[in-house]
Amino acid sequence: MHGGVHLFFGSFPLWAEQLRFSYNYGVQLSSQAKSNTRVVVAMSGGVDSSVAAALLVEQGYEVIGIMLRLWSEPGLEVFNRCCTPEAMALARRVSAHLDIPFYVFDVRETFHQQIVQFFIDGYAQGITPNPCMKCNRHIRFGALLQHAQSLDADYLATGHYARLNHTPDGKIQLLRAVDRSKDQSYVLSVLNQRQLSHALFPVGEYTKPEIRALAAKFELPTASRPDSQDLCFLAGGDYRDFLQRHAPDVMTPGPILNPRGERLGEHTGLAGYTIGQRKGLGIAASHPLYVLEKDITTNALIVGTQNELGVDELWTDHVNWIQGEPPAEPFRGEIKVRYTAREAWGVVTPQVNGSVYIKFDNLLRDITPGQAAVFYNQDIVLGNGIITHRP
Repeated sequence: MHGGVHLFFGSFPLWAEQLRFSYNYGVQLSSQAKSNTRVVVAMSGGVDSSVAAALLVEQGYEVIGIMLRLWSEPGLEVFNRCCTPEAMALARRVSAHLDIPFYVFDVRETFHQQIVQFFIDGYAQGITPNPCMKCNRHIRFGALLQHAQSLDADYLATGHYARLNHTPDGKIQLLRAVDRSKDQSYVLSVLNQRQLSHALFPVGEYTKPEIRALAAKFELPTASRPDSQDLCFLAGGDYRDFLQRHAPDVMTPGPILNPRGERLGEHTGLAGYTIGQRKGLGIAASHPLYVLEKDITTNALIVGTQNELGVDELWTDHVNWIQGEPPAEPFRGEIKVRYTAREAWGVVTPQVNGSVYIKFDNLLRDITPGQAAVFYNQDIVLGNGIITHRP
């Protein structure tokens, strides 16, 4: 192999119980088979994807590093959270250090159409979209997976903290990572059996400190690089600044009302607020107030007390069942209603129209339309649905 740079563009459902065999976390191949197995690693210039590549090289796979060139705001490219010259240089250095080929895959136009515009449109519709989930489905395990296969790769590996389990009946389970504080199975819950059959998540068996230690052991240039926390296409500032530049209409000021329609103040744009938000409302009250609703038809922000905020049910659409089909009956499970939320117990009831209704054991304060509700059976990710509305 060689270095180099090229430009390319209660009870759980029966089916869930039947899949709970002893875990087989990786693809079990002999050393000779691994040397004949080509794996494309999605490189970001960060420590996680760098260690993923190093582990695969150490295990004997034929590894190719590919970095995605994503859309950046014209004139602000240097402030982007990813694909910066520094990140690309680091990914190139890691690949050279590991003696693997390195390519750049240009998906700027596709990324803008499918991810950035989705993000803008979501806020214009009054919801809070999750572009990372859509990116995993359509960019990483869509366009990039197709490109990897055009290079005759058997697998696409990423630096996500998640695990896979291959069951005796040929199904693949998506599992939470060993390090729960870094677990990213939530954003991977959009994947299906075909995509997972070509996926590898080498870092999912490790904690973050262990990954840092491995990066030092492999002497990777990214060993001490800090983690990225924000959306990759935001160029400086936060998402409100981005929306003000690209969709100023969604940042139009309007009234702040209580549930009885009484005006309490003025907001700076509905897109700048999220359900359950308490701080930053800019109004004085004798008791804490929280965002209850965003009324896009009247451009009004509805706020109320904590007692008025909590709800114990939701509906989802665009449901993805990782095993390929929904359970035949309702089941109890743990549900996460956003990436940073704690799991909450509830009953998940698939509907005949393909949607899902969830009834929680307790009231939740942060159920937000546009976010995903992800269903879990202990470590196993069963699927997800996009929250359409709450009571």
